[in-house]
Amino acid sequence: MKICPICNTQLEDSVVFCNNCGARISGQPGDGNTSRFDGAYPPPPYQTPVPNPYDHTSEFEPQDISDNKVISMLVYLMGIVGVVIALLAGSTSKYAGFHVRQALKFTVVETLLVIVGVLLCWTAIVPFAAVTAYLVLFVIKIISFFQVCSGKAVEPAIIRNLNFLR
Repeated sequence: MKICPICNTQLEDSVVFCNNCGARISGQPGDGNTSRFDGAYPPPPYQTPVPNPYDHTSEFEPQDISDNKVISMLVYLMGIVGVVIALLAGSTSKYAGFHVRQALKFTVVETLLVIVGVLLCWTAIVPFAAVTAYLVLFVIKIISFFQVCSGKAVEPAIIRNLNFLR
């Protein structure tokens, strides 16, 4: 029985490569000719970061982001009132417009939750589920607020699946 010098796995005498780690087994464990990647396999590729398809930060100018960060924060903090303030401010910012659309999605979903919860209040589970969903949306709204604080334009989770207001 051979023993892999890299991972110490017991191997058959006839193997050339370790079944566990892929190291070349060329002789005895201490002969110095074993390496995990000694030309038998190419080294593992460097991990390239996978871009987030919901992150739209690169679509906006840095100056636009810094100038309209406060308005974008208001739409998440104040809900529909913040949306109205952002619209009345007359901002033509694409960055603020992105966050206004996301906040409008939150408002629509929250309104639907209230309507369903009130209409089906005679059941015990539906109002409880509506309150739970509302709390989840509240947490996502807080996360979105902090993303705006860091100058990001990321579509919020759950809300991103609603295809209206693109």
